[in-house]
Amino acid sequence: MLVRSVVLVSALILSALSASAAGAADFQAWLRELRAEAQGRGISEATLDGALNGIAPIPRVIELDRRQPEFTLTFSQYRDRVVPRSRIEKGRRKLAENRALLQEIGAKIGVQPRFIVALWGIETDFGRVTGGFKVIPALATLAFDGRRSAYFRKELHNALRILNEGHISPKAMVGSWAGAMGQCQFMPSSFLAHAIDYDGDGRRDIWTTRKDVFASAANYLAKSGWRADQTWGREVKLPSGFDPALADLKVQKPIGGWQDLGVRRADGTDLPARQLSASIVLPEKGKMSPAYMVYNNYRTTLRWNRSTYFAVAVGLLSDGIGAD
Repeated sequence: MLVRSVVLVSALILSALSASAAGAADFQAWLRELRAEAQGRGISEATLDGALNGIAPIPRVIELDRRQPEFTLTFSQYRDRVVPRSRIEKGRRKLAENRALLQEIGAKIGVQPRFIVALWGIETDFGRVTGGFKVIPALATLAFDGRRSAYFRKELHNALRILNEGHISPKAMVGSWAGAMGQCQFMPSSFLAHAIDYDGDGRRDIWTTRKDVFASAANYLAKSGWRADQTWGREVKLPSGFDPALADLKVQKPIGGWQDLGVRRADGTDLPARQLSASIVLPEKGKMSPAYMVYNNYRTTLRWNRSTYFAVAVGLLSDGIGAD
């Protein structure tokens, strides 16, 4: 019986090793194909050697990609976690420390400094947490895996282009498990479209150069339709009997139109007189409070991250950072 058990265990081990070897062989064959494709796109041999030699799939990346959240945060829980008093206070300090630079970039690109700092704070806690994965192996893992291979294959090619242009080294190109990079957490495609070499050193460095980080974040917003003469929105109080169907981004009215329907500021006073086009947002499904009246810049923030929670949190943090 003991001999039979040993034989069975040995067979299982050999089977696992064989599967692992086959998977590794498949990955190397896939990598050779990707390398040839990248060469055809103008990526140099030196860049490909530095980026691809010796890499292997990262099991932790697959685990994170497939893991379903155990629970869903309510908006109140999310807000308390993402916009705590400590982050508002830290954001104020960061704004003060970088005021001259932020004002210069804000004036040139057309984005208020408090919003740049708010995005920086929510994405990476002001540059403190930028991700611990090497971007090329992480993207290669996801591109090889097959679940969303077409998307991640494109991002992998974009990342190789960034390396080929000399903006960062493969070792220093770190980010999240899904390939979001640097202090503003740009995917490679966003980097190529929006990152800026603000300090003029020939590199768009969103990892360590604050000038480039701030300018790149501002440029993303500006190119997405940001209006420097407007805020994002504000918390409001809805009247009794307010039709929940009106709380939809597809429903837009001048601020005066919402005033006529009984919508007021959170403290009960009249809405602003300026007649911006506005919508009502209810982050908590099935609940009429909290409610927010949002403008163009809120919609622009959604182009950065298509999450109601995220966009409202950016607005709230920016308000806290910019408050006197």
